[in-house]
Amino acid sequence: MNLAFTIARKLAVSSQRSFAGFIIRLSVLATAVSVMALIITVSFVNGFQREVSEKVFSFWGHIRVQQYIPGKSIVAEELPMTKNDSLEKVISHVAGVKKIQPFATRSAVMEFNKSIEGVLIKGISAQYDSVPFMRFLQEGNWINWSDSNYSQDVLISSEQARLLNIHLKDTISLYFISPDESTRTYRKVRVCGIYRTSIAEYDQLFVIADLRMLQRVSNWANDQIGGYEVFVIQPSEIKTVHAKVTEVLPLQTGSNTIEEIFPNIFDWLLIQNLNRNVLFIILGIVGLINMATCLLVLILERTRMVGILQTLGAPGKMIRYIFLYQAMLIAMTGILLGCLAGLALCWLQQATGFIRLDEASYYVSVAPVHIIGWQILLIVGSALVICFLCLLLPTLIIRTDRPIQYIQLR
Repeated sequence: MNLAFTIARKLAVSSQRSFAGFIIRLSVLATAVSVMALIITVSFVNGFQREVSEKVFSFWGHIRVQQYIPGKSIVAEELPMTKNDSLEKVISHVAGVKKIQPFATRSAVMEFNKSIEGVLIKGISAQYDSVPFMRFLQEGNWINWSDSNYSQDVLISSEQARLLNIHLKDTISLYFISPDESTRTYRKVRVCGIYRTSIAEYDQLFVIADLRMLQRVSNWANDQIGGYEVFVIQPSEIKTVHAKVTEVLPLQTGSNTIEEIFPNIFDWLLIQNLNRNVLFIILGIVGLINMATCLLVLILERTRMVGILQTLGAPGKMIRYIFLYQAMLIAMTGILLGCLAGLALCWLQQATGFIRLDEASYYVSVAPVHIIGWQILLIVGSALVICFLCLLLPTLIIRTDRPIQYIQLR
């Protein structure tokens, strides 16, 4: 084995000056590009899915609990439910739950300088955790909760501000219409902040306001809310935590995951997995053909050497090992270079954000990157295994009973 490895190493050096040298360099380059492309693809898909998912979760939480009414939309204008400290405590103690906070929504018409826009008001309380939302705040400040009645501060999106030419500290009117359209109510509010999520479904629609204002315009009691937003510790365990939350809910109270409420966004994210898998298959096939062709050329170029080794009594197994070792050296060189190049480009993107995206189409302005260690190791390990398996087949053409034909071959 040591002799076979020594011969393989010397052949790798001497081959650089022959036609096989060009094939070797081409194989190293092709292997490196394939591994680099796989690392970049999986890191970008991970980053993209995580970034968009976190935007949705930061805005709505992971699970929504509200009054259950068959056939009613679960997106907006909930029927009131009584704020229940006992229920909040029970949900908070469910394994995997991070926090729970009340909310309500109400449709309205926003008016400024005789320009109007249909919006959906999301009411939140003073206990609302603003930290996840602050990443979206472009101008201004968070809602001031000091008013004893209800805060007159609201947050609007940059898209709404652009459409109605609204600026910070402007006073706008919100018109509310009762479900039976019998009464109309309006409130004067002040724009304290402007946010941007880059998700058109949110930026075109939602205004953030005080929950107490919605309670008054809806004629709800002070202890009535639209529902609860539940945040989980690990987003990957949403379905598991949701099943546990459902078990502790009282009758006439239902729950849905945000993935169920906004399926279009999450279904679109899942398509990225399909694109990634297709690329993996294509690059895997290219890698198989590349390494098999490389080894076949190496064997054909060294046929006289094979014949001489057989004449000297070298077993066929040893000769096969020589070419396997040589090809694996080529494969490992390509895999190492590809891994380093892929990680370097990912780190460069994280540091500089030089790859830009259309926010309207992709929900982010800079291509996000998320490197997961075990996935990189899996790519490298799989590449090594695939290269080794595809190298076995060409070595089977080496016969041990034809040394004279090999020596005479030109």
